Amino acid sequence: MTGVTIPGVGMTRFTGASDRSLVELAATAANRALDDAGYGPDDISSLHVGNALGDALGLQAGLGNALTSSLGLEGVIADRVENTSATGASAFHRGVEALKSGHAEVALVVGAEKMSVGDTSGVTEAISRLTHEREYAQGLTLPSFGGLAASTYLARHDVPREALAEVAAKNHRNAAANPVAQFQTEITVADALDSPVVADPLRLYDCCPMMDGAAAVVLARETPEDVCVTSIGSATGTHAVADRRDPLELESVRVAGERTFERGGVTPDDIDLACIHDAFTILELLELEELGFYESGTAWKATLDGETRLDGRLPVNPGGGLKARGHPLGATGLSQLIELVWQLRGDLPAERQVSPATTGFAVNVAGFGNNSVCTVLET
Repeated sequence: MTGVTIPGVGMTRFTGASDRSLVELAATAANRALDDAGYGPDDISSLHVGNALGDALGLQAGLGNALTSSLGLEGVIADRVENTSATGASAFHRGVEALKSGHAEVALVVGAEKMSVGDTSGVTEAISRLTHEREYAQGLTLPSFGGLAASTYLARHDVPREALAEVAAKNHRNAAANPVAQFQTEITVADALDSPVVADPLRLYDCCPMMDGAAAVVLARETPEDVCVTSIGSATGTHAVADRRDPLELESVRVAGERTFERGGVTPDDIDLACIHDAFTILELLELEELGFYESGTAWKATLDGETRLDGRLPVNPGGGLKARGHPLGATGLSQLIELVWQLRGDLPAERQVSPATTGFAVNVAGFGNNSVCTVLET
């Protein structure tokens, strides 16, 4: 056990375009988390801000410093964390370590992104630079890797295309009841299959959207009534996808998961629900297998059998996941953890609540498996 708990969480609704500035988004989520925890600015001793694309999109520099001023936190330890699409979970990891090391008594972790300031081509360009320089030079993008992985998985395991569509339909169904999700409309498997091709065999509904949003958590010393941070672990993988032994292996996910389970003294069988990084539907299946929830080549069957639905054996992405709740890079990892906290506290209406829910798991992935952060939370 880390000795760290989460007394408060808060987030904005994820949306295609917010009228708030990046600092305003971050401050809104932070204040909601502080209110939820019953803490004020004077209680905070460290601030850890996750933001991935602010520099690339010409937004607020020194976001951590600007946010301390906005929240009235002058005098605290403050930093900004960047780990591409795993930025939120990495900032959370930084906050946990601040408490464990004794450098902070109460930490505020905030993740925020305002992707709407750039047009689609500009944001795509910024995200494309997350890949290896050789891959970037050849025009390869993250959707390209998603399409290559999906086509390989479908062929290798004789998987029907409906399995990927079911991931999308499930996550949209979950998001439809989530008031902070960007997409609150259900889709069918047929809708997903009929949507426009993005990177064959991936279609529009197989891919997460670009958006604005912020999320925040308050971390404190262990108290019995709060959700506990049982364990956290991270790992890197081979940076260039072309250099990997197998295009379906996400080494960073596997290693980070193994470290997190071992440190927490838990196994995949102990997990009641999981938030999986589904930037593309294929990633939900691959990550479930890498993490040991399912054997290689079998997660698709479990998905079609309903095991990962809200009322299934292992509910996956009960808040809609990146696919439907949304993926503002700096806030995503924190939004996964906030969903777990809400579920573990039993805060949600019946149609959203997983039961029983005492142990939750989250994985936040940078790039296409270049770096991963896993977390286990418990009540």
